[in-house]
Formats: sequence, structure tokens, C-alpha cells
Amino acid sequence: MPRLGAILETALYVADLDVSHDFYARVLGFEQFLRDDRMCAMGVPGGGVLLLFRSGGSASPSHTPQGTIPAHDGRGTLHLAFSIPRNELDAWATHLAAERVPIESRITWPAGGTSLYFRDPDDHSVEVATPGLWPTW
Repeated sequence: MPRLGAILETALYVADLDVSHDFYARVLGFEQFLRDDRMCAMGVPGGGVLLLFRSGGSASPSHTPQGTIPAHDGRGTLHLAFSIPRNELDAWATHLAAERVPIESRITWPAGGTSLYFRDPDDHSVEVATPGLWPTW
């Protein structure tokens, strides 16, 4: 089997790129890498990229000078999680409160990790989690 590395990028499909970009920049501190009328690529600490696509904006192939990106789209309420250091959990709870982002749920996992769940502007479930959630984290 050829080797794989970590997940490089993940995508969410959003109603309003400006609103979603603002949320992920303001609340999670993500940096914009690329933006056009259909999508925005944002850097996630640790080397990942969050792709925000305007819903329906990538339902047809995208032709670029480098080649064609196949069509894709998504619907429904999706979930993504970001790792945080254990000693940053309280700081995240305080930060979310200051940004008026309600914590929907807080779970302490059997292996000792803790997750905070909250919603983005498109009602996607966003999680920040400390070590002890999965055997790999």
C-alpha cells in the first residue's frame, strides 16, 4: 500500500462566503490563502487547509490554467474538529463566549480528552478537542 500523510484539506459548503470567511478568521484565526467568487481557502495551523465553497458554486468542473478540478458539492449540516492543547481548553471557552459563539456541548471522553462543540454561520458543527479524544490524538 502506498503511504498517506495527514488530511491536507477539508471542505464546507456555505451560503455566504463573506460571513463564513469572517467567522473562521475572527473566531478561529484562520488566514486566507486564496479567494474567488466561488471559494475561499484558509490556512489551518498545523498545515491543513479549510476550503469554504459557496453552495452550488463548484457543482460544475472548474477549469484552471493548471487543469480541471472535478465538480463537487455538499448539502446538510456537516462536522469538523480541530485539535487544541489541553491547557488551552478554558481559553477557548472564554474566547468563544467573548465572540458570542455559544458552546452547544462539552464532552469529556473516556481517555481523558475534552471537546467543545459550537456552530458556524451555516449551522455546521465545529469542535475543538484536547488530546485523549482518539488514539491518534
